[in-house]
Amino acid sequence: MKKFTITAAKSAGFCFGVDRAVNLVYNEIENCSKTATLGEIIHNPNVVAELGEKGVRVISSVSEAFPDEKVIIRSHGVGAEVYRELEEKGISYSDGTCPFVRRIQKIVGQCSEEGMEVVIMGDRTHPEVIGIAGHCVNGANVLKDSAELECFLKKNYEKYKKKVAIMPQTTYNINMWQNCVSTAERFDGVQTFDTICNATSQRQEEAMRLAAESDIMIVVGGKHSSNTVKLFNICSGICGVCFHIESPQELDMMRIPKGVSYKSDVRIGITAGASTPASIIKEVKNQMSEIMKNLDEDFNFEEALNASFKKIYTGNRVKGYITAVNNTEAIVDVGTKHTGYVSLSELTDDPALKPGDVVKVGDEVDLIVIKINDAEGIVQLSKKKVDALKGLDELAKAKEEGTILEGTVTNVVKGGVIVLANGVRVFVPASQATMRRDEKLEELLKQTVKFKVIEVNEQRGKAVGSIKAVRSAERDAAKAKFWETVEIGGVFKGEVKSLTSYGAFVDLGGIDGMVHISELSWDRIKHPSEVVSVGDTLEVYVKDLDKEAGRISLGYKKSEDNPWVKFENEFSEGDVVSCKIVSITAFGAFAQIIPGIDGLIHISQVSDKRVTNVKDVLSVGDEVTAKITEIDSEKKRISLSVRAVLEENGSAEAEE
Repeated sequence: MKKFTITAAKSAGFCFGVDRAVNLVYNEIENCSKTATLGEIIHNPNVVAELGEKGVRVISSVSEAFPDEKVIIRSHGVGAEVYRELEEKGISYSDGTCPFVRRIQKIVGQCSEEGMEVVIMGDRTHPEVIGIAGHCVNGANVLKDSAELECFLKKNYEKYKKKVAIMPQTTYNINMWQNCVSTAERFDGVQTFDTICNATSQRQEEAMRLAAESDIMIVVGGKHSSNTVKLFNICSGICGVCFHIESPQELDMMRIPKGVSYKSDVRIGITAGASTPASIIKEVKNQMSEIMKNLDEDFNFEEALNASFKKIYTGNRVKGYITAVNNTEAIVDVGTKHTGYVSLSELTDDPALKPGDVVKVGDEVDLIVIKINDAEGIVQLSKKKVDALKGLDELAKAKEEGTILEGTVTNVVKGGVIVLANGVRVFVPASQATMRRDEKLEELLKQTVKFKVIEVNEQRGKAVGSIKAVRSAERDAAKAKFWETVEIGGVFKGEVKSLTSYGAFVDLGGIDGMVHISELSWDRIKHPSEVVSVGDTLEVYVKDLDKEAGRISLGYKKSEDNPWVKFENEFSEGDVVSCKIVSITAFGAFAQIIPGIDGLIHISQVSDKRVTNVKDVLSVGDEVTAKITEIDSEKKRISLSVRAVLEENGSAEAEE
């Protein structure tokens, strides 16, 4: 006896837009309100009949509404003029328009106001399309397929000067829409908007996969339901035997076409349109169960169908397939009737990334359910929480093994910084973030840093790290290597880390050395800041080492810049020079011959007359002419005489 296996499409049944519209009607019934729907609330005769039994009228225009009735706008939506008529007549109404349809209405309204020619791909007699067109300022062009679109564009492209906006109705065939997009791309500047409902896309894609794997396909839904008819057409083109039924009673009329036989087990697939309620699917399920029992006593259709529907709950960890990505979120198929959404904030904590940087269409990702809205058929998911769980395990392992990790500093917070690593926000206290207290935490922002994990609390999902621990270890290693190779006379480039009144401390890469103030310049200076600043890069050389104390004395001024060497090369005893008085003492005055070289003019040599107070003759800043009377190279002393110049000039004048 053949075995029969049944696979039900996970997306079968009410989409959230239909469910929302039907619930609006039932809420009015529960409130004992007189209710009318503007057109059939959905394209399902069973649902419409059931509502009619509860007193819900179906009206075709606003004029048919009774004054005391609540009018429900159906899920397909209506044109802008209908809203105006309802408000002008003061008729109470609730809007059951599907959010996806409302989105298209807004798009066409905006495009139309901007002067664009609107093209809607779909069925011009379908109420959704009629309602969408009713939001265009100058109406819309409704086309059936890519062939009609190509003809339209060739004829009108120049007329509209590229101002054409094209979009499909929410239940349009996805394959046909791709053909339309390809056609539009051949006309530069024409804009396309993918407005096919996500639930519709998922339903059609799943129906194609299921039909390819099945011997028999059953499509459940209204014969006038656009999305159900499209499902049937899609499945019919793939599966050899396909049935479209509205109710369980039609199952008895199903007949396998002549000439079709199955040598092996039979695979049956079931899908349903967006306007097919769960009750109808359940009745079909029960009826099929009875049919299958007559064929195979071991097969329970109801159990197989129930098993094919995946359960989902808050906190559940699920696998999902990315079906679409936009600037704010990723849309996911999680294998249920829900449409899954992962917002950017639940994809990553990195503010520099967009959804497309984290996931791509077709990716399989692990997710956690954070919120379910059965009324709208939506489930909110988080990738970040799964990453955090995985990341915590990796952080715990890194802590145990002492592994050094890398992460990006994303925030500066009270008391420290946040480092994002392995999908986890790691808190680094201020005391563990920098090597010195005077370093600013803001300088770490957006930097990639190395850190060690010092604490992990898996229950609270938190981790604490230390940047300082890594930098200290690196510094210690650099110090050890430095002391192994350093020699007196060695030349290094380093950064000035701090200044004191007696010198500058320079980071040589793991160890600091000091340049004494006397080694910074050949000139006399009062403070190191006259020569260098914190952050400057200097080329220094090692003057002295004390490995036991860990001290290094550095030199900065170059021998070739030594002003004494320059002086000896350029001047000799007996030369007459111009010099500037730089200081005055009781015994004389010091005059600068060249920068860094001063000579003493003794009080007895400042004039050719007797002087008791140098200040009576000279002042700081005076320019004088003096004779070099003595050079003591060993003591680096120079004697000058203004008197000698004056006397020589006097003798010369006398001779003349």
